[in-house]
Amino acid sequence: MTAPHIRALRRTEQGELHDLPDAETIGQHLASQGGVIWVDIFDPDNGAQTQVERLLSETFKFHPLAVEDALVESHLPKVDDWGEYLYVVLHAVAFDADLSHVRTYELDIFIGRQYLVTYRSDPIPALEDIWRKAHQDDRLLRFGMDHLLYRLCDAIASSYLPCMDQVDEVIDGLQTQVLHSPSPRLAERIFQLKAAVLTLRRVLAPQREVMSKLARGDSQVIDSKDRAYFRDVYDHFVRLTDLNESLRDLVSGLLDIYLSVVANRTNEVMKTLTAASLLFLPLTFVTGVFGMNFFGGSIELSFDVPKWVFFFGSMGLMALIPVSMLLYIRWRGWL
Repeated sequence: MTAPHIRALRRTEQGELHDLPDAETIGQHLASQGGVIWVDIFDPDNGAQTQVERLLSETFKFHPLAVEDALVESHLPKVDDWGEYLYVVLHAVAFDADLSHVRTYELDIFIGRQYLVTYRSDPIPALEDIWRKAHQDDRLLRFGMDHLLYRLCDAIASSYLPCMDQVDEVIDGLQTQVLHSPSPRLAERIFQLKAAVLTLRRVLAPQREVMSKLARGDSQVIDSKDRAYFRDVYDHFVRLTDLNESLRDLVSGLLDIYLSVVANRTNEVMKTLTAASLLFLPLTFVTGVFGMNFFGGSIELSFDVPKWVFFFGSMGLMALIPVSMLLYIRWRGWL
């Protein structure tokens, strides 16, 4: 069982930045009511929920229902207003290394006037980038926790575009393969892409609504001057949603192309087999009528003609019939 990694960054009223070493120091800062603080909790195994729950419930005094929601993953993006603080669920995304699946990473956020608490069980590059910038530039914390939340939301929104670009590149590559060498493996890849696009759609629409709620300014936690920033992030998610719909249409079109190519190839095979069967069908008729036993005495001849004449005559007839039918089929354009 891996213990959670808890880190905290405090900005004092004088503009100084300090890393807080432990949960007790975090509690002392909250009691002093001076400056602002960002607490990041990384629990990769969800194995120390008791320690995390104690920090959220006893130190920050969050509602038990909000704490329970944060410790249980698989929530869609949402925002809950608890008066003095907001509970926000966001989702970051990334492609797997083999470019076959899109993974979503849940980020639970508690934001008040003087603090921002982030809880996650997976590494999120967008959050790490903002954490690094917060150490380098105190303005991220100087402008307030709502502005820090905006920067975090904007970074997560920006992380969607590379993922969608990868999906687009995979679709372009598959289109060439589908036209030249369709195979069951390609069909599997197309269905994987379709599932990836649906995963993006499942999180993009709720996340867009989260930004809409934050932009409306119904909460006392979000300052009026920062509503425009959240409207900007909302616009980003609207464009991402439209782009995802375009990708979904491309994947559906790719699947239709695959099915059409496979059907056409099947038709070509069936046409060839039908033509071959048609060429040999008259031969079966001829052999059935004559029995093809020229030298065994089964054919009764009423005139004196050597049997070898009938033998070679039948062979010539059977050679002539399929050749004539093949020429007729080509003349009609059936083959």
